[in-house]
Amino acid sequence: MVVIPSDIRHGLSDDLGFAPGDRAENARRVGQVARLFADAGVVAVVSLVSPLRSDREIPRQLHDAAELPFLEVHVDTSIEECARRDPKGLYARARAGEIKGFTGVDAPYESPDDPEIRIATAEIDVEAAVAEIIAALDAS
Repeated sequence: MVVIPSDIRHGLSDDLGFAPGDRAENARRVGQVARLFADAGVVAVVSLVSPLRSDREIPRQLHDAAELPFLEVHVDTSIEECARRDPKGLYARARAGEIKGFTGVDAPYESPDDPEIRIATAEIDVEAAVAEIIAALDAS
């Protein structure tokens, strides 16, 4: 298994910003990398802030076209809880108008319609969430 870190933007996508088109391109690039791993028989776990359904559909379509398994995990956390957990204070800065286009504050977030896994962080602890994801991976 390989975990593709969320800071992949510092390498593979360092030429992209956070405008809608850049977010879509980042999802496409990371989806391509994950697909290459999957094609080699390696499970790739990817963590992205992908606020739009259309962006999340890109890596799914890449995997589907190659007839490779794809599991979308929705880490379902309220905006209030995200702000409470925010170690960098980004939500507070966005709410104060210092950061523009911040997902969930002044930029849209579309919850997945039908993810394979939904982790409700208010209802489940980390260990149970990990067990649920591993079980789904084992079953796929």
